[in-house]
Formats: sequence, structure tokens, C-alpha cells
Amino acid sequence: QLELVESGGGLVQPGGSLRLSCAAPGFSLDYYAIGWFRQAPGKEREWVSCISSSGGNTAYTDSVKGRFTISRDNAKKTVYLQMNSLKPEDTAVYYCAARAEGHRSYVCYGSSSEYRSWGQGTQVIVSS
Repeated sequence: QLELVESGGGLVQPGGSLRLSCAAPGFSLDYYAIGWFRQAPGKEREWVSCISSSGGNTAYTDSVKGRFTISRDNAKKTVYLQMNSLKPEDTAVYYCAARAEGHRSYVCYGSSSEYRSWGQGTQVIVSS
């Protein structure tokens, strides 16, 4: 299992932007599908977005479509979640998760059960 580290969370006003990063220090994410999940206080963890190991396929939950963008930079061994037009309901702890594919796949996974490695999370608070 990979040790994943998320960063980039913080406090932002409604309408603002944040970019979250997910990396595995010392390891390449080239052949891993990556998912972003979030958990708000008192709520269950929910899937937010995913990107295939090839980077050629992405998906988003409906509530973030058009506002969030997932991407990967294999040279920097990092996956990003760019979050724009943030709303108070986006407030949550955001987690990245990885699934080993072993090759460049175009499959993107929206279920937490598909992922083996998880980060510790980064807090995002959207408030005025």
C-alpha cells in the first residue's frame, strides 16, 4: 500500500478557489487510478472525483461538475483537485485514494471499495 499525503486545504470564502494535491512521497503514481473523496461533519464519506491511471478518463459527482477539475502530473508524481466557485456545502475533509492498476488504464472508479491506499485527509472550510 502507498502512503498518500494530501495538501492544499484551508479556509476560503464562498466563491473562492483551492487546489488540493495528492502525492506518495518517494513513489510514482503512474500506474495508479486516483480518487478524491470527502467527508463532512456528521455525514458519510462521499466520492467526489476520479482519474484513470492513464489520465485519459475523469469523472465527477454531480454537485461539483463544472467547478472541480481533477488532473495528474506524472512528472511531479502528483494528482490535483482544482476547486473553483466553492460553496459552504463543500466544507469537508478531503481524502485521496489510490488503486494499483499495473498499467495505463482508462478505468475510473467511483466506489471507495475499489481503493486500497488512503491519505490522512486535508480540511477544507468554505465560510465567510
